[in-house]
This record gives sequence, C-alpha cells and structure tokens, in this order.
Amino acid sequence: MNIEELTFDSRGLIPCIVQDAADGAVLMMAWMNAESIKRTLETGTTWFWSRSRQEFWNKGATSGNFQHVVELRYDCDADCLLAVVNPDGPACHTGARSCFYRVLQ
Repeated sequence: MNIEELTFDSRGLIPCIVQDAADGAVLMMAWMNAESIKRTLETGTTWFWSRSRQEFWNKGATSGNFQHVVELRYDCDADCLLAVVNPDGPACHTGARSCFYRVLQ
C-alpha cells in the first residue's frame, strides 16, 4: 500500500499506536500525517505531527529516547497505524515506560 491510500482525517492526520517489539506493550499514541510517515520510513525512527505546536517531532530528539522502527503497519480500514519499535527509553514525557500507566475507574 502507498501512503496516499491511507485514510486520513479532515486535518490530514492518522492515529499511530506505538508498541514495544520485545513484549508487545503499548507505549503511546500520537498523530502522523503523510510527511511524518515518510520521515519515519526514511529515518527508521518515529516522527509525529504535534497538533498543539503545529510542527513535526522526532521522538527522542530532545530526550534521547528514540524509537527504532521494526515495522510500520496499518489496520484493515487503513485509518490507523501501528509502529512496532525498539525503544531506547521511556515513551512518556513523565518518564513512565508507557503513556498508558493510569487506570480509569
């Protein structure tokens, strides 16, 4: 499949779930657009689109916690991505391994 065949939302974005290749843990979710997907495929590290800052960000560029992409998958509807990665460190800006460390009750 080509990037152009993916289903982006009205803002040109698609959600990307990031998963640890070693144990399958869900690490984070962030948004991508066509350009950030291209950058991810070209560099082998995850690139996302920041909706709040309106700019690209390479996960790990400031923290050193890069995510090395093993595979970039898409779902059956082609409207969600799964980045299977080998992380250099925690995924969450809080320092937690995963952004999903809290339980809703």
